[in-house]
Amino acid sequence: MLHVPILRAGAAYRSLSTNELRHVATGEPVARVSQANGGLIARDLLQAGAGRRALQRLGAADLVEICAAAAEAFMHDELPVDPLDGVRQSPEDYVSALSATTGMPHTLVRGNMEKIRYVLAEMRTVIGGLTRGLDLAVLDRGFSRSGGRTVSYRAEAQVLGVVLPGNSPGVHSLWLPSIPLKVPLALKPGSQEPWTPMRVIQALLAAGCPGEACGFYPTDHAGATQILLRSCRALLFGDEATVRPWRNDARVQLHGPGWSKVLLGADAASDWRRHLDLLVTSIAENGGRSCLNASGVWLPAHGREVAEALAERLAAIEPLPLEHPGARVAAFSNPAVARGISALIDRQLQQPGAVDLTARLRSGGRVVEVGGCTFLRPTLIWCEDPEHPLAQAEFLFPFAAVVEVPQAELVSRMGSTLVATAITSDEAFQATLLEARNIDRLNLGPFPTSRVSWDQPHEGNLFEHLYRQRALQAASA
Repeated sequence: MLHVPILRAGAAYRSLSTNELRHVATGEPVARVSQANGGLIARDLLQAGAGRRALQRLGAADLVEICAAAAEAFMHDELPVDPLDGVRQSPEDYVSALSATTGMPHTLVRGNMEKIRYVLAEMRTVIGGLTRGLDLAVLDRGFSRSGGRTVSYRAEAQVLGVVLPGNSPGVHSLWLPSIPLKVPLALKPGSQEPWTPMRVIQALLAAGCPGEACGFYPTDHAGATQILLRSCRALLFGDEATVRPWRNDARVQLHGPGWSKVLLGADAASDWRRHLDLLVTSIAENGGRSCLNASGVWLPAHGREVAEALAERLAAIEPLPLEHPGARVAAFSNPAVARGISALIDRQLQQPGAVDLTARLRSGGRVVEVGGCTFLRPTLIWCEDPEHPLAQAEFLFPFAAVVEVPQAELVSRMGSTLVATAITSDEAFQATLLEARNIDRLNLGPFPTSRVSWDQPHEGNLFEHLYRQRALQAASA
């Protein structure tokens, strides 16, 4: 059986403790993944300075070029997946393995591959956005002088610890800038998805990235805690229960639920038909598995009409076998999770003020089995009561609630929002949105919530997380 090793400073390591991955449809074993215990992780992170020094020996511009070369390798080359046994993985092998253990359709895996390739290939643009155009030479010398002004930045971390999810490969694009920013990595992959971080690391190594900068630690909850505690800076991905204990730890940048939304202003609500495609894309793109997917549509009028039209569109999206070229919905690797989510929705629907409009448009239940896999069918809720719990719900499948409230109350009542797409020409309403502290990313205009501008920060700025500007007076350049 295929073995996926730990990577310690880029070198493969086989553990006696393993986790077996099984195919979501057949239950057949797919791979055994070596597991790192907390003691091994703690010992390795004590040596993180070696990785930092290895990156400092290279220029930031050189590391950007390494990322560009890695982009092509990631997308097109056979790369090691188990260097100990000489096993390599083609791009199609990668697509098949990731789909088999996570339930993501092949079409969606390939779409996420392109996201990762793009970020690696366009790393100079990405870094430029994160640093607001800072001269990359600052990372090489520690300071730079331009126009009579001295600018200096100090690294706050010897290593970036990253505790990753398994819901979508696209999230891996968020930690990629760490390498050209000269901060090594300690990655904890999602339990069902070691494939993407392993492939990215192997692409970076093949392109010339120092092995000392690359740590890959499949592990349990205790091992993940060691990564978060012993890394000077960390990223944590997970649901609300996962991120809540770390909310007051400034070292840890949190990537939890998004509760992203599309907002229609009073001036645009009557013209909602023009934006129906945008609403469907925001809700259903990437199988609804991203924190960028809209889980709510909030507007001051025509709410029931919008909800009924959206329900018709979403009800037409049916689960298909994972290899099908038209597949748009991901399966659940654990069928019990899908059934539990559906049961939770049904319990909350027993409270007055909300109705599942998609359920009325199709036969059968929300949970279905196709090709041996368990899926949740896209679901649209009409919430007459903006305080109903489903008005603020988010799940790992295409799910959204349409909520109608007066425009003057919309921002205050919609809650925390990672991405808000606002369709309005009302300048006063736009000004309110620009001032809103409960909106992290704002799109003014008809941009799907799932569309990413890679030269803009996502849920926190990685450069500002890893570096701190300091005052510096230097007598000579």
